[in-house]
Amino acid sequence: MKDVLVVCFPGPPRVSEKILHRQMVRIGRTMKLPCPVESDPPPLIMWTKDGRNIHSGWTRFRVLRQGLKIKDVEADDAGTFICKATNGFGSVNINYTLIVISESRLGVRPEGEGDAPRTGLRPRFTQPAKMRKRVIARPVGSSVRLKCAASGYPRPDITWLKDSRPLSSQEVGEGRKKKWTLSLKNLTPEHSGKYTCRVSNRAGEINATYKVEVIQRTNSKPILTGTHPLNTTVDYGGTTSFQCKVRSDVKPVIQWLKRVEPGDENKYNSTIEVGDHRFVVLPTGEVWSRPDGSYLNKLLITRAKEEDAGMYICLGANTMGYSFRSAFLTVLPDPKPPTLPLPVPPGHHLPWPVIIGIPAGVVFIFGTILLWLCQSKKHCSAGSAVTVQSGSAPSSHRQPGRDRPCPAPADKDCAGSVNYDEYLAQQQQLLLAQGGSSLAPKAYPKIYTDIHTHTHSHVDGKVHQHQHIHYQC
Repeated sequence: MKDVLVVCFPGPPRVSEKILHRQMVRIGRTMKLPCPVESDPPPLIMWTKDGRNIHSGWTRFRVLRQGLKIKDVEADDAGTFICKATNGFGSVNINYTLIVISESRLGVRPEGEGDAPRTGLRPRFTQPAKMRKRVIARPVGSSVRLKCAASGYPRPDITWLKDSRPLSSQEVGEGRKKKWTLSLKNLTPEHSGKYTCRVSNRAGEINATYKVEVIQRTNSKPILTGTHPLNTTVDYGGTTSFQCKVRSDVKPVIQWLKRVEPGDENKYNSTIEVGDHRFVVLPTGEVWSRPDGSYLNKLLITRAKEEDAGMYICLGANTMGYSFRSAFLTVLPDPKPPTLPLPVPPGHHLPWPVIIGIPAGVVFIFGTILLWLCQSKKHCSAGSAVTVQSGSAPSSHRQPGRDRPCPAPADKDCAGSVNYDEYLAQQQQLLLAQGGSSLAPKAYPKIYTDIHTHTHSHVDGKVHQHQHIHYQC
């Protein structure tokens, strides 16, 4: 006997079985679409329906290695399914057209017609998501609704039982729609128990059970239920909220408080003490009453800033007392840092116009004085000596200084007994010593030191006489 060695060479996926591309299934049944593909290395399988990828969110669909499994087929499941197998060498697709046969197309004989075998569809719940919560607690005086919507062929009947005892039609409610939902109002402790809906037709039977617990109201302080409020982080300038759920026999007062950090007590008009800290009361919105007998309130924080960060408390109170729970808000830093003002050099406390204007004013005054002195020098040089001429006889003396063109306070000795350049230098030093003061120059009285007259005779017989006057300014 010889051994046979089978060697598989790497290659793209290939279909290993004959495929029936047209598939039919009845509504409510379970369907499996095979994907017989082989390859080395093994392929990656992906399913699509009408171009959409099938993933774990499709609760009734399950992707298996051997194919696609569909539970409780519905009319909307009809369409085109594709199994795509891919490895590193290539891919292959297997197409299916799924046809779902509805109740109207089953061709079932009505009950009592002929002797043909009777067929039908087993009942199924059409809203399973609304039936997930099977244990329900409600306070006295509240209400509850138990749902058991179902379909099947023929149309199934539903029976409601409490603790295995059938409920009357008055307890269930009248009408076709009402019988699929059991409404219990104004609950009392006697309503507590197990409620079962039994759905059946000739093809089968299904049931679901709810446990209802009615809580007796007592005069007690409020209780915060759930996990809220929770620690929260928000971006600078963003919006966030805290929520608080309180259970109370009577409608409670729900307040939101924010802890006052040490040293910030003076920023608020009034604070209250809770535990070992002081808090400020924040404005709160409306308190909402919930069907389960609890009360809900939310705190909205908009345009979050750094000062909004800290501890917040939800406080629920009634006449019997109060309960509270804390949470922290973290505000992330502002991504745009604040603009810092330009540094001012130390010692500069005056405005810039004043700093610039003072030296300019001193220079202008000093220049004006120099110009005035220069003009005075020119006039003094022209009229320092006054000559009085007469024809043949001497004339009367003129008053000293009447026609003198130079101002008295300007020069010290207009006749030249004192050098004018020296005088000007003295005046400049005096101005510099005074710091450019704008004070007017001092006025000195005129002191006459010498007056004498010269007489000259000419050959032609004319006599000229002139007078020299020396005075000190």
